[in-house]
Amino acid sequence: MAGNFDFVGCIAPIALAHPAPLWSIAVMRILVATQCQINAYNPATQFSATEQSVWLRADAAKLTTVSEMDRLQAMQVFTRVVESNSFSRAADTLDMPRASVTTIIQNLEAFLGVRLLQRTTRRLNLTPDGAAYYERCVRILADIAETEQLFHEGARNPRGKLRVDMPSSIGRLVVLPRLCEFHTRYPGIELMVGLGDKPVDLIQEGIDAVIRVGTLQDSTLVARRVGVFQGVTCASPEYLKRHGEPRTLEELENHYAVNYFSSRTGRIIGWDFLVDGKPVTVKMKGAGAVNDADAYLNCGINGFGMIQPARFMALPYLQSGQLKEVLPQWKTQPMPISVVYPHNRHLSPKVRVFVDWIAEMFERCPLLSGQEDAEKRCAPTVATVGAQPAHRAEIGENEGELVL
Repeated sequence: MAGNFDFVGCIAPIALAHPAPLWSIAVMRILVATQCQINAYNPATQFSATEQSVWLRADAAKLTTVSEMDRLQAMQVFTRVVESNSFSRAADTLDMPRASVTTIIQNLEAFLGVRLLQRTTRRLNLTPDGAAYYERCVRILADIAETEQLFHEGARNPRGKLRVDMPSSIGRLVVLPRLCEFHTRYPGIELMVGLGDKPVDLIQEGIDAVIRVGTLQDSTLVARRVGVFQGVTCASPEYLKRHGEPRTLEELENHYAVNYFSSRTGRIIGWDFLVDGKPVTVKMKGAGAVNDADAYLNCGINGFGMIQPARFMALPYLQSGQLKEVLPQWKTQPMPISVVYPHNRHLSPKVRVFVDWIAEMFERCPLLSGQEDAEKRCAPTVATVGAQPAHRAEIGENEGELVL
């Protein structure tokens, strides 16, 4: 029966009236190759000239768009737009014109045939299709990066811009004086260092890593502990002459403090002490409040009130006598110092070497590594009072001392 039935002749008019996908017609032609007297393994013989002109014309514009669009770049642009929640911020971090970012996303949506983003005047929202596509893009780009790192010279000689952020005190006293060492070791990395105590959004602002003090709150980030932040309770001799020196925690009720408030929440940060191994918070009467570490230290030096600064910042003033430690029997609650970066199972080489370098540097710095004999290993220096303390931190090559 199959030999007398013109299968192709019957379906050709139907196919022309209702064009089917090219792959389905190709499969059908292969299945009935003996009837059609065509070479089933030669794609050029599987379509007549009429069929090719009808069916391929419809796909011509789409194929042209695909060939003109770099799909890998489109994935990179799309993921950056999603993570920064802004076309403009994505363009800035990618060093591209905003119009190019917009065009790439439009072409990508046209190629996929779905809307990926819902745009409003205030924000961008992923559509369900956009969320699914984003997850796939993240995995694909991570796999590509991992594969390239196995063979690329960049894994051995990392290069490119690296954006980092850190508290101004740690940056000014500890990190910035050692940047020449980092540049000598990794000349291909261009560091962009932001200083400040305000919290930053690593994803939206395109920052690769930050140094932060305290416990990590965001579960989408990774924190590598590199040091210990140890505070010290102190006051200027002038303040103690006016108000007397407290001998117990209860006597703090009769004293005034320069308070420090959070830049993120505006909340006054209480004073913490370790009593019998347990943290105890004491609320102090405030003579004033600031949110900058240098201003906080200077208020204490000038007798405005008692302070609890970082020990590595206060040390030169304690050594010179411009500040005096009080209640030394009750130490402050130590806090971790960490390098924080976005959660990614494929950490880029430039971020990895920066994190390793910071950890190595803090390990050589007694006042930041949590070593109990830190002060004994730090050389005494002369400190002067000013609006901006001019001292800096250096790490001894042999002794590991912190010189301020």
